[in-house]
Amino acid sequence: MKWIAVDYGDARTGLAGCDAGELVTAPITPQIEEKSMNRAAQAVAAVVCREKAGGVVLGLPKNMDGSEGTRAARTRRFAQRLADACGLPVALWDERRTTVTAAAILAGNDTFGQKRKQRLDSVSAAVLLDAFLAWRRAHPGQTPPEVVDPQPDPENA
Repeated sequence: MKWIAVDYGDARTGLAGCDAGELVTAPITPQIEEKSMNRAAQAVAAVVCREKAGGVVLGLPKNMDGSEGTRAARTRRFAQRLADACGLPVALWDERRTTVTAAAILAGNDTFGQKRKQRLDSVSAAVLLDAFLAWRRAHPGQTPPEVVDPQPDPENA
């Protein structure tokens, strides 16, 4: 199944996707440059539809000790808006150290400055997606530990 991974941020949101066989991941560029949570969710949902993805995974920012702060609470609100916007469940996935790993990948490819800024969140999303897909391979048929389902539209209920 094709998946879209999302690295949600206050100003930029990075995306990555995989093939239907869940073997190859790649950043999706350009990143979404949007500060409004609702507009960012709509923009991500448009990519999910365009890519014909069957699943969405969203990075959940946790502190290094595993606790959650205000950033995680904001991401959880975004997860619900995204699930509602794309009509698909959104799997929440621990994103600790994905940005550090992505920065190392970009540095290893001599990508610095403005080019790094333009790609960092999407490469972080690809790192997140790789970890999520590895979990799926190790746990076939299992539902991810935490999923946000779309809420029914009250106007169509």
